[in-house]
Amino acid sequence: MVVTQHRTLADRVRADFPILTQEVNERPLVYLDNAATSQKPIAVLDALRHYYECDNANVHRGVHTLSARATDAYEAAREKVARFVNAASSQEIVYTRNASEAINLVAYSWGLNTLKAGDEVILTVMEHHSNLVPWQLVAQKTGAVLKFVELDETQGFDLNQYRSLLSEKTKLVSVVHASNTLGCVNPVQEIARLAHEVGAKVLIDACQSVPHMPIDVQAIDCDWLVASGHKMCAPTGIGFLYGKLHVLRSMPPFLGGGEMIADVFLDRSTYADVPHKFEAGTPAIAEAIALGAAVDYLSELGMENIYAYEKQLTSYLFEQLNQIPEVKVYGPQPKADGSGRTALASFTCGNVHPHDLSTILDRAGVAIRAGHHCTQPLHRAIGAQSTARVSLYFYNTREEIDVFIAALKEAIDFFGDIFGA
Repeated sequence: MVVTQHRTLADRVRADFPILTQEVNERPLVYLDNAATSQKPIAVLDALRHYYECDNANVHRGVHTLSARATDAYEAAREKVARFVNAASSQEIVYTRNASEAINLVAYSWGLNTLKAGDEVILTVMEHHSNLVPWQLVAQKTGAVLKFVELDETQGFDLNQYRSLLSEKTKLVSVVHASNTLGCVNPVQEIARLAHEVGAKVLIDACQSVPHMPIDVQAIDCDWLVASGHKMCAPTGIGFLYGKLHVLRSMPPFLGGGEMIADVFLDRSTYADVPHKFEAGTPAIAEAIALGAAVDYLSELGMENIYAYEKQLTSYLFEQLNQIPEVKVYGPQPKADGSGRTALASFTCGNVHPHDLSTILDRAGVAIRAGHHCTQPLHRAIGAQSTARVSLYFYNTREEIDVFIAALKEAIDFFGDIFGA
């Protein structure tokens, strides 16, 4: 009897990603830097090409056929994003260049106009710089006070300490959903519930969760949520801000210019309704349409299926890493079924600098990240100047993890021979 091996999700989709078929340094590419940016399927590349070849025109400003087609595709993509995160309306989706711009939009539009001296903003020590620096700038201008949730004993979110920080002075809680360094998945629904009990607003940085698991903004009950397209199979230069409709309408414009207006006079202007109030100037039209194509692609695969497959990869990755004595992995260990964290691992190998490790792995065709991953305060908290990071996506395979592990062991042996370790 012939036994047929079950095809994994990666087996089904690999052909959709042409970049993965190349060789790097005369070795087959093993791309394991997905937390930095994802690769793009043919459907997304085709969407970009189709817009420029067939529909290239500005949106919302013309009545000719090309402009109408471009506008329809641009707004259809907004509808897709809204359904993808279960927003109540497409008006709750604002296009931005990336998640960093989305957070800055909230910081400058809402933060500067709402926060005052003595108000408190709760962040965490694991925040990406994009969810830290804007609030530092706002605090400097308003006199608001920043407070930080520390790590618990598992190097995850300390929920008990968070409870102790909340008070009537708390006006905003802005936290990452899934850490790009620790991989932990924070309890954002409970975080939001507790924040709302004291009257605070909640912003969720979902850059590392939206691409990997089902997201329901209404269930989370966050006031804002941000994500970057390039981490979810879409092009660079496009991201989005979700905001509750009444909250967005209460916020003044972020940038001034064309498209975001209703009427303009020499001495004053009135502004368009959301989301256009926050989308000044000619937008990234092709990129937004391609974001819609990426959402279609992910939705067809099913985010539940993507999450389930990545949990299997996570379990296997940690099984292999935990067998290497020299490797120290940061963040919580996955549960038995691979849940409780995203499919990434940040680690160190004794005295071997992560940059040196990454360079050696690159010679084997394996692409990983090395550095502080835009989380310098977190690295100080965990006692590491920098880490190496391997991060997976649904097109990665167990065989690629095997290649990575073999190359990692060879690199450890290489440096051990050099330093006599």
